[in-house]
Amino acid sequence: MAALKYSKQRASIKEYLMNTHGHPTADTIYLHVKKEFPHISLGTVYRNLNLLADMGEAVKISTPDGGDRFDGDTQPHYHVVCTSCGKVMDLMIDENYIHSVNQEAEKYFNGTIASHKLLFYGTCSDCLTKSD
Repeated sequence: MAALKYSKQRASIKEYLMNTHGHPTADTIYLHVKKEFPHISLGTVYRNLNLLADMGEAVKISTPDGGDRFDGDTQPHYHVVCTSCGKVMDLMIDENYIHSVNQEAEKYFNGTIASHKLLFYGTCSDCLTKSD
């Protein structure tokens, strides 16, 4: 496979992801990157986000509302979606636990398990406070 050509736009998208603790949508990233690259298209942002995810330089989080979110933190961890406000948050669990889930699943599968994706649902503390 040929080496991937450097792109200032892709670098800007990746930098934004690496410097945010949120889990932005492509639209949010587009609005941010558009400040630096006024002529960038939303399609270019989507293509580059998917490319970064395919290369393992970002994580694509498919949410039930149909909108994908992106995370610049590629270390193994889970995510929680607030069922009230839709916010996506990190759930940091011991990495050994994450690997043990693969090993446990492999006991019930005629083959090998390399990885898994797990999305938790709940109510965030902000929404719990608002409902009190």
